[in-house]
Amino acid sequence: MEPSAGPAAAPPTDPDRLRLEPLGDRALLAVLGDAIDPEVNDRVHALAGAIRARGLPGILDLVPAYTNLAVHYDPERWAGDGGAPAQALARELRALWAGTLAAAGPEPRVVTIPVRYGGEWGPDLEEVARRCGLAEAEVVRRHTQPEYRVFMLGFAPGFPYLGGLDPALATPRRSTPRTRVPAGSVGIAGAQTGIYPLETPGGWQIIGRTGLRLFDPALAEPCRLRPGDRLRFVAAGPGERP
Repeated sequence: MEPSAGPAAAPPTDPDRLRLEPLGDRALLAVLGDAIDPEVNDRVHALAGAIRARGLPGILDLVPAYTNLAVHYDPERWAGDGGAPAQALARELRALWAGTLAAAGPEPRVVTIPVRYGGEWGPDLEEVARRCGLAEAEVVRRHTQPEYRVFMLGFAPGFPYLGGLDPALATPRRSTPRTRVPAGSVGIAGAQTGIYPLETPGGWQIIGRTGLRLFDPALAEPCRLRPGDRLRFVAAGPGERP
């Protein structure tokens, strides 16, 4: 399913809070807040990093989102606590969580994404400009001005959920989605902007395209972007490869 708007922006939540909820009998959900907030999201990724660094046995997968982290585990590996594996794992997670509160997070990477805007690369740039009451060049200027934050990856492998779009560029999705959106397409939908890492159907307003490959399953790290990265779009000039 194509991404829609995430949790609504709201006053900052308490980044020191941790709530653990069961997801069936094979996962715990570590909830850190209820609204999009960079500090909360930093803590989500700090906890995920602490779990990986500790190398806890029986952890099958970690799925970070805007405000929470799903920790999937092998219940047989954690069954040595009176038949309540979630309780044993919860104690470990709380201990790791306490450690992240005192530790400084790593310096985020800044990734530059070259984009060819408009024309065959961005067939909806004219429509976005019309809806926003701006010249096409001003849409490009405003889109390339911010430093975006990668809150999470989802929808398709390597698809970045970005925060930081200029509110003046907010544009509704297309009334009729396309059956084919090329890989690398840069789009706007509502108050979000993002990059399609693979060719898929989609209803976002496509304003440009990058030639960078965001997902390659043959690589040791298949996704070019990581949650927590900072991202900048740069307009490629005529004749330049995006």
